[in-house]
Amino acid sequence: MQDKIVWITGASSGIGEALTVELSRKGATLILSARKEQALREVRSICKNPENHLVVPLDLADLNTISNAVKTVQDRFERVDVLINNGGVSQRAHAVETTIAVDRRIMDINYLGTVALTKELLPGMLTQKAGHIVVVSSVVGKFGTPYRTAYAASKHALHGFFDSLRAELWSQGIVITLVCPGYVHTNLSINALAGNGSLFGKMDDATAQGMTPHYCARILIEAIERKKEEVYIGRKEVLGVYLKRYLPALFSRIIRVVKVR
Repeated sequence: MQDKIVWITGASSGIGEALTVELSRKGATLILSARKEQALREVRSICKNPENHLVVPLDLADLNTISNAVKTVQDRFERVDVLINNGGVSQRAHAVETTIAVDRRIMDINYLGTVALTKELLPGMLTQKAGHIVVVSSVVGKFGTPYRTAYAASKHALHGFFDSLRAELWSQGIVITLVCPGYVHTNLSINALAGNGSLFGKMDDATAQGMTPHYCARILIEAIERKKEEVYIGRKEVLGVYLKRYLPALFSRIIRVVKVR
């Protein structure tokens, strides 16, 4: 990652913050994006060589801010080598309790915002015949759980889009890596949307017992450096990927009763 120009969304906390710190130590030049500019500046201040890194506020639910952010980046840098699509929002509610407006907002942020930013950067990557697009999905991008209907749908959608995009771009120097973490000890559940659109506001037990963001970030960076197509990060929750694939009936019985919050 030495001397690579890396754009990280969702960089103000959690996995994004950990990625920012780890990549700065590896000598990357970083573009840090999220909605909260002050939080981004605080993250930049703990990076190695903070003066090298650019803060660009971005709201993935607002396509206008995406275009403006890309222009800001292109005015500063001649290229982006790696885009890490990490920004997103989770859900903590049954489907019957979740308004369609909440379903739409989760899809707008997690799926459409990620796709829109990727499409804005693709022409430049194609021109330079090089680029690496990383998508921080989730193990629920491979299977669904209770309380996550819209969230799981948005992550499944990312897999469909980026698997297809990889097949389109395989001969043009573009690498695509899908990353599927299990539970990570972040504020994801606190900032998750309840069924009415309010914040869930609580650290759920499963998240509290998750891996550290820095552990997840180190495995993720290794996957980028090895140019892996897909990687699963975690412990017992990762077993669900293989149970769903090879023993789907057993998986269905387990997922009905497993504690997911």
